[in-house]
Amino acid sequence: MRDLIIVGAGGFARETVEAVRAINEQYPTWNLLGLLDDNPDRYGKLVGGVPVVGPIESVHREPWAQVVLTTGRPDNYVSRPLIAARLGLPDARYATIVHPTATVGTTCEIGVGSVLLAHVDLTADVHVGRHVVVMPQVVLPHDAHVEDFATLASGVRVGGACHIEEAAYIGAGACLREGTRVGTRSIVGMGSVLLRDVPAKRKWLGSPAADAGPAPLPELMRKSA
Repeated sequence: MRDLIIVGAGGFARETVEAVRAINEQYPTWNLLGLLDDNPDRYGKLVGGVPVVGPIESVHREPWAQVVLTTGRPDNYVSRPLIAARLGLPDARYATIVHPTATVGTTCEIGVGSVLLAHVDLTADVHVGRHVVVMPQVVLPHDAHVEDFATLASGVRVGGACHIEEAAYIGAGACLREGTRVGTRSIVGMGSVLLRDVPAKRKWLGSPAADAGPAPLPELMRKSA
């Protein structure tokens, strides 16, 4: 069994804990050392039955442990690339977590640090980059391409040959027409039906989805303040 540290202590962290437990039930793989979070009020407390053992920088105290980043709320969905840059860990330190109920075609690729939760379906020639979050019941069909740090919330349906660029966020239940592209750091709202390409750093909502302004990114909010 390999030591594992989970960075984050929110809802996605608890879901990742459950995925780790499901993996271990089938084949003992991970020795979960604990969760890390920068909120000192959480230290020593249990989250999903796992203790929060210190701040994020504590990953450097366990140099042999593998790490997975489990942050990324809709109101701050670019936190994972910021944390990865802050930690400066090599790819070899990152774990890839795939729930046993996920189906992954033999021609599909999954990058390091990514997490695929329960009942995800990757069919054929799908590329999932590094540190991607794929929530339960997401379907990624043939030739879909998901770049690093993207987030696909639960129940997303992606058409063939769609391209989701770096650190984009696709909200729960959204549907993407085949061949569409979502620009880097853009967000597609929950339940939206996307029929056209989304430019970078924009927010698209509705059915059919339309431009609803700048994406809620920290750097854009600072500029507008």
